[in-house]
Amino acid sequence: MNVPSQADIQAQPGNGKPSFHIAFCVDNNYFRAMGGTIASIVANNPGQHFTFHVLAFEVSEDHQRRLKQLESMYQVKTELHLLDLNDFTHFSHFLGHSHYSLSIFTRLVIPTVLAEVTDRVLYLDADILCFNRVDELVDMDISNDIAVVVPDAPVTLQRRVAALGLAHNEYFNGGVIFINIRKWLAEDITPKTLEALLDSKTDMRFNDQDALNIVLNGRARYLSPKWNYLYDLIHDLNVNKFALKPVGKAIFVHFAGAVKPWAAWSRHEACDLFRRYLDISPWADMALDQEPRNTKELRMHSRFMYRQGRPLESLKWYVRYLRKRRAR
Repeated sequence: MNVPSQADIQAQPGNGKPSFHIAFCVDNNYFRAMGGTIASIVANNPGQHFTFHVLAFEVSEDHQRRLKQLESMYQVKTELHLLDLNDFTHFSHFLGHSHYSLSIFTRLVIPTVLAEVTDRVLYLDADILCFNRVDELVDMDISNDIAVVVPDAPVTLQRRVAALGLAHNEYFNGGVIFINIRKWLAEDITPKTLEALLDSKTDMRFNDQDALNIVLNGRARYLSPKWNYLYDLIHDLNVNKFALKPVGKAIFVHFAGAVKPWAAWSRHEACDLFRRYLDISPWADMALDQEPRNTKELRMHSRFMYRQGRPLESLKWYVRYLRKRRAR
């Protein structure tokens, strides 16, 4: 897949359409990943103006500088929304009586934070790469929708519908959500989702995603899987496949598994693609992960090495996995 240069992207004329708003919820560890996502969106949508919103509780000065640098590189605007828990006193019951992390809360307050900024926003996870134009979303009328979503993988869908006791046979992946802010707020979707998290007697395996599915069951509009094409790199690596499989007409390819496209140690072609997008972003000087960084990755890498017929390397990585696990 060819990735245009920064100069090629800058040379494209505007299309005259309003700015399209996209939101991310990341911490300092995920700004590099988000940089690749943003670069892929801009590169595949020449002429379209974007406003990228980033919601976080704390961001380093370095990442703040890089985020702002996007505005001098491309036809985009960036907005950093540093969250203060004191600003969300109406959610204090949830915050004070929950074992769930603040990252869950961040995604749910996007409509509240952006209510005075835009009437609709596309939320994206930061482990997504854009492969094609998003014009269909830009032009989409969602005035009668609370949210526009994409079904999860069929196996996950069936299991979660059963586990959550959903009345409608539908379940979406939370990595891509197109939100009608006015209707979301009018229907109290955020407090209802937080209540579902707190009150559920069911195993909420996917936390806020499960809770959102409970609240929006039968009320969300569903799009084609091309808008959230779930790609599992582990499946490829388990069978020694390193080339990126064809993804057809996919717009957003979501690397939702435990191995991400910045894991250079995997040697998967997806890492080369991510690297090319990162190179046209303000995070271009940041390296990919040359080695596994946690116990889960160490164990997986050991397994991949064994299946590649490299037993000594497999043993080496398994020993490192055991040492790191004991040191925790």
